[in-house]
Amino acid sequence: MSHDGLVDLRSDTVTRPTEAVRAAVAQADVGDDVFGDDPTVIRLEETVADLLGFGAALYTVTGSMANLLAVRALAGPGTEVLCESSAHVVRAELGSHGAITGLTTRTWTHPDGFADLAAIDAMFAADLGTFFVKTTCLSVENTHNFAGGRVQPMDVLRGLRDLADRRGAAVHLDGARIWNAHVATGIPLRELAGVADTAAVCLSKGLGAPIGSLMLGSADQIAEARVWRKRLGGGWRQAGLMAAAGLYVVDHHIERLADDHRHARLIAEAAGVDPEQVDTNIVVIPAADAPALVARCRDEGVLVAAVGASVVRVVTHLDVSAADAERAAKVIAAAVAA
Repeated sequence: MSHDGLVDLRSDTVTRPTEAVRAAVAQADVGDDVFGDDPTVIRLEETVADLLGFGAALYTVTGSMANLLAVRALAGPGTEVLCESSAHVVRAELGSHGAITGLTTRTWTHPDGFADLAAIDAMFAADLGTFFVKTTCLSVENTHNFAGGRVQPMDVLRGLRDLADRRGAAVHLDGARIWNAHVATGIPLRELAGVADTAAVCLSKGLGAPIGSLMLGSADQIAEARVWRKRLGGGWRQAGLMAAAGLYVVDHHIERLADDHRHARLIAEAAGVDPEQVDTNIVVIPAADAPALVARCRDEGVLVAAVGASVVRVVTHLDVSAADAERAAKVIAAAVAA
């Protein structure tokens, strides 16, 4: 349970470090990561790269930075990225991709956030010389945050890879919650990530690390991204302290995500949302007045977030017990009915 007796369901980023995570941080072996000699950072990067089947990885402070560096590796200034219209890279990263790297974006729309292969194929812009922006990258999010934590179907992901190969484009995977997709489906992480040329994964959401994400790619892509990370002010020094937390949660907190998924379905059913549409730990609740629904829940000790004028998002996580989920379900049900 959160501070002050509140059940905090605003995001899975609100988790607090467990005692075991704090102990891992306290005992971490560290160096200077800007010089590339922090042993714990190196071990984290190698561990996650191996788990997902990439040549190398780069530890970053945020998922937004990991996405920025990864997409930049595939799409340069004046080229374009295609992605879903509510994807995190275009909705929740403050326009950083265009502002910093000079690329442009176009979007398709899908109610579940899935890659719409027919729409992508129709949108794709080949190299037509000096007249049109060229499509160089297709970006897909798995799980899809603002579509309610939906898991991209594996056949769709394979189709996206085939389309990219046929069209001569690259694929970026925003896999901030790929761990949830893995636990929900049983599909190996390497298979989920194997469709992509670059990826970004997060440690500070459902896994419960206090900070940190990773960009994944080839050794050459990571070497260049390391330069850009420093250029953007993202070089760390004794980052092994936080990397130790990341290693711990990767080793101990992946399989427990199944608890979060069960709790989310319980809350969904109470809120009148079809639990069969809740793949992982995110529930999107339609509301005539989202801020009012948020206020009613807070009055009863449950924190939820408005992600639009008529949409409320609930996210279960490490700090939400079964009892917390049951309490939240009752509060949210009453607030929806009010």
